[in-house]
Amino acid sequence: MSQRTSHSDIQPTVQAEAQHHPIRLYLVVWIWLFILSACSYLVDYFHVAGLLRWSLILIFMALKAGLIIAVFMHMAWERLALSYAILLPPTVLLVFVGIMILESDYTLLSRVTFFTGGS
Repeated sequence: MSQRTSHSDIQPTVQAEAQHHPIRLYLVVWIWLFILSACSYLVDYFHVAGLLRWSLILIFMALKAGLIIAVFMHMAWERLALSYAILLPPTVLLVFVGIMILESDYTLLSRVTFFTGGS
């Protein structure tokens, strides 16, 4: 009456399918990261100034971050819901920062208009 069962009889066998990415992919991404970093340093080397400098640096930074997230953090092969969970909050945050920038220009304009009008 007392039958003993082993754990292998109870638990189903799970075969995990491991994703193997070719080393060439990682080398190509590494080369692109090197090129983008070199371009970022060249912006400073050629003394690019003003809004163009900061725009180029931020564009290169965003491209490098996107490559790192997509390939090295394996987000390119994840489900869409997980990608949205990682990428949507920073995007919404950037939208709110843009709204705050527009609001700050309006606030500065109204302060300059009303507070310096009496002098």
